[in-house]
Amino acid sequence: ELMTGYTMLRNGGVGNGGQPWVLRWSSRIRLTWLSFTLFIILVFFPLIAHYYLTTIDDADDAGKRIFGPRTGNELCEVKHVQDLCRIRESVSEELLQLEAKRQELNSEIAKLNLKIEACKKSIENAKQDLLQLKNVISQTEHSYKELMAQNQPKLSLPIRLLPDKDDATFPLPKSNRNCRLHNCFDYSRCPLTSGFPVYVYNSDDYPFGSSLDPLIKQAFEATVRTNVYVTENANIACVYIILVGEMQEPVMPKPTELEQQLHSLPYWRTDGHNHLIINLSRKSETQNFIYNISTGRAMIAQSTFYDAQYRPGFDIVVSPLVHAMSEPNFLEIPPQVPVKRKYLFSFQGEKIESLRSSLQEVRSFEEEIEGNAPADYDDRIITTLKAVQDSKLDFVLVEFTCKNQPKASLPTEWALCGERDDRLELLKLSTFALIITPGDTRLVISAGCTMRLFEALEVGAIPVVLGEQVQLPYNDVIRWNEAALIIPKPRITEVHFLLRSISDNDLLAMRRQGRFLWETYFSTSDNVFSTVLAIIRTRIQIPAAPIREEPAVEIPHRSGKAAGTDPNMADNGDLDLGPVETEPPYASPKYLRNFTLTAMDIYRNWNSAPGPFHLFPYTPFDPVLPSEAKFLGSGTGFRPIGGGAGGSGKEFQAALGGNVPREQFTVVMLTYEREEVLMNSLERLNGLPYLNKVVVVWNSPKLPSEDLLWPDIGVPIMVVRTEKNSLNNRFLPWDEIETEAILSIDDDAHLRHDEIMFGFRVWREARDRIVGFPGRYHAWDIPHQSWLYNSNYSCELSMVLTGAAFFHKYYAYLYSYVMPQAIRDMVDEYINCEDIAMNFLVSHLTRKPPIKVTSRWTFRCPGCPQALSHDDSHFHERHKCINFFVKVYGYMPLLYTQFRVDSVLFKTRLPHDKTKCFKFI
Repeated sequence: ELMTGYTMLRNGGVGNGGQPWVLRWSSRIRLTWLSFTLFIILVFFPLIAHYYLTTIDDADDAGKRIFGPRTGNELCEVKHVQDLCRIRESVSEELLQLEAKRQELNSEIAKLNLKIEACKKSIENAKQDLLQLKNVISQTEHSYKELMAQNQPKLSLPIRLLPDKDDATFPLPKSNRNCRLHNCFDYSRCPLTSGFPVYVYNSDDYPFGSSLDPLIKQAFEATVRTNVYVTENANIACVYIILVGEMQEPVMPKPTELEQQLHSLPYWRTDGHNHLIINLSRKSETQNFIYNISTGRAMIAQSTFYDAQYRPGFDIVVSPLVHAMSEPNFLEIPPQVPVKRKYLFSFQGEKIESLRSSLQEVRSFEEEIEGNAPADYDDRIITTLKAVQDSKLDFVLVEFTCKNQPKASLPTEWALCGERDDRLELLKLSTFALIITPGDTRLVISAGCTMRLFEALEVGAIPVVLGEQVQLPYNDVIRWNEAALIIPKPRITEVHFLLRSISDNDLLAMRRQGRFLWETYFSTSDNVFSTVLAIIRTRIQIPAAPIREEPAVEIPHRSGKAAGTDPNMADNGDLDLGPVETEPPYASPKYLRNFTLTAMDIYRNWNSAPGPFHLFPYTPFDPVLPSEAKFLGSGTGFRPIGGGAGGSGKEFQAALGGNVPREQFTVVMLTYEREEVLMNSLERLNGLPYLNKVVVVWNSPKLPSEDLLWPDIGVPIMVVRTEKNSLNNRFLPWDEIETEAILSIDDDAHLRHDEIMFGFRVWREARDRIVGFPGRYHAWDIPHQSWLYNSNYSCELSMVLTGAAFFHKYYAYLYSYVMPQAIRDMVDEYINCEDIAMNFLVSHLTRKPPIKVTSRWTFRCPGCPQALSHDDSHFHERHKCINFFVKVYGYMPLLYTQFRVDSVLFKTRLPHDKTKCFKFI
């Protein structure tokens, strides 16, 4: 029993109907009551407190309040309730302020809406006014065209003769010796608008062609193939040309045979009018066999003429063709300085009277009855020159007897001594070179004299021609007194005094002009042939053919990316430029002086170029545009005289009133596989005033990325593909450049808009010069006796780099087509120095230094990849370039200047109430 009771106690009970379950139930009741009490305390009490707090201010009397009457002061005595009150008051004040602002904004919105409506009405009114203005402008332009048409005379083209028609109405001169253009030239075959077509006979089609000198014939044919005036259609030709010399002695035809062959030419038409017979000489003993031939009304161009044969203004004295199939070697040509050389003057020659020639064998009747020959001063010349040599006052060298066998010559002519190389070595040591004309004054020019003149000009010896009756080559269009001294023989005793009295500046000017004449009109077969054609074309007043422009092959690209606005671009710094014209792109005025050529202009332009480079020695057009000629207008080609309506320098300002006419410029930007740098540079041009177009010269064989999005800067961007990677491509005269002004800029140059605008305005007042920003200078290295390139800061400069510079499109033609190829080859070899070459060219042609604007010295954008100029060899190559260019030019053309241009009000302190710039209307 005891065991059973123990077990029941362990199990929590005392048997059926016992008290243990009652204990369990009572414990559960207590737990439930405790939970319910906690729930009431934790839930209902906060709710009641919250309700009380939210209804304190709403109760009107104490009976409505849950916990009995309470006042606000009593409630706020509790600390946390005070905090809540402050928060409530603060929020209430903010809400009131926001409400006030909202009402104020609503009022402003209402006012702005009224203004918008007013602006819309103004825009509509402005559109109507604009439409009316457009109509007025259109009517004005129409009226202007009508007035111009009324004032312009109606011109009809001349009647063109056909080769198969008879020229019965063509007036006949009394004698062929009286031939001039007015009575022996058919102008009706050469209208002003014809373009001067020239037909050249093929000498191999005629028997005398086999007798021609092979070198002369080969050089002549090569020149004809590249000349722009030559045509294969004889029916439209203005002039017909036939080459008859130089002929080889053993196989030279008889005069009667040659005359018959000339008269049988298919377009000779009985008298040979509008024909030109060319007899070129490569040697000093060239025959004058044409003297005994009836040439009718045909013009003659050769190096030897007798007075009875030469017809002034009709025939042409040409220079000898020494370099028949070769170009002159500039490195072998001596420099133009020092001015004075070892010998004051020199002469070598021997006079042989016994030589026979075709001219001596056959004499015309007119010559036989002319009487006695004039006095021969040769003996007095020999005596005087020997006395000067013996006096030892100056080093002179005169030899009147050749050490070796003299060259063949005409009667009374001084024969050449020695070989050509020996003669050139002596002339390189001579300040002056004496040229004694033949004793027979009826011989107005001979091949020997022209050969002496050619060699003297080639090496920089100033020619002194004894005999004023001589007819020098191209004498009717070249002012020879600027390059040579022509002295009458009776003044032989005064020659020494005259030569010593000439100043160094005059000597250098004459030597430079002589170098110009030699390189332009004498040096190559292209020069000689083009000069002959240019003389005829100038005589009959036909404008020169336009020079070709470089066709731009565009690379397709996608544009449309909105260009950003660089805040630095709008910062004008210290420049106050006044009003800015913002107009859509327009091209420069066209060339308008094609037919307004005067005799004064023509004569001046043939003679007044200050340097050796001219427009036709290296190009297929005529030598009538010297370095100082006016600039061309874009779009119409290169013409002999004049240019765009702008003109140059003083003439630009005098003709059009300074910089009043509107004008724009074209940016030419050279780049090579730097797309990010290029895009940034293009974006900086966004909104640039005066900008007409951007020409990007893509210098890489690899095309731009197809997904590259080009910026939209408000003007066209032309991406041009080049044939090869060359820095010379920067200066090609692209046909897409429609303005006279070019801003050449590197793809990493960083310029502000105001700087560019200021540079452009300065250039418009100095159009013949390079106007830019980065200045450099050259210096003489005394220890090494050579020139150096220097980029250090200095108080003077002689170059403005074309990485950020303005220049005229005129110089792009000269650089690409006229400047010696040797310079461009060196630029390609070093991939360097193109900017130096352009500075050399412009300074050489203008004899003026460039113009630097603003005070900044460097213009590279920060953070851009390194360019070619950062290479260690960059400066060494530029040293070599300068010295090579000096050899090509024969002297140092760069000029120093301490001149820099800044804005008129640069760093000027003015009161705020003063207007800095005015726009005059």
